[in-house]
Amino acid sequence: MAETLVLPKTAQRQEIYESLLPQLQALTEGEPDLVANLANISAALKEAFGFFWIGFYLKKDNQLVLGPFQGPIACTRIDFGKGVCGASYSRKKTILVPDVEQFPGHIACSSDSKSEIVVPVFDKTGEVAMVLDVDSDQLNDFSELDVQELEKVAALITSFL
Repeated sequence: MAETLVLPKTAQRQEIYESLLPQLQALTEGEPDLVANLANISAALKEAFGFFWIGFYLKKDNQLVLGPFQGPIACTRIDFGKGVCGASYSRKKTILVPDVEQFPGHIACSSDSKSEIVVPVFDKTGEVAMVLDVDSDQLNDFSELDVQELEKVAALITSFL
């Protein structure tokens, strides 16, 4: 298990993602505890990119329930179909929101959140088990690069579910 991240000294997200993914694999390899793995993944992403908020909402019964995260306190429960997280869960697809004020039904856990990306994480049967939620305090902070790379992180999580 790796306990220290080695990140390139660059502002280029592509290079950081390329360096980070193998380290996330090493960090989670052989660790059977889901909460521990999700906590370390959210901490690593926060350290690598300095995102305003990053964490997981896990499917529990008929809602998404807050899981491991990094950042300010957050909404504890989100109904399926509500907000960006609930929409990603229900649509079973990644949703990139350049300006959260423009997303119908956005749930404002923090007024400091300006843009957001939510990635579904599928279990081995193809059902959504949780969502990976990343918020920025800057408008239009995410791109298709983030979609592609965070979907790789989601696939890594699927591998140990």
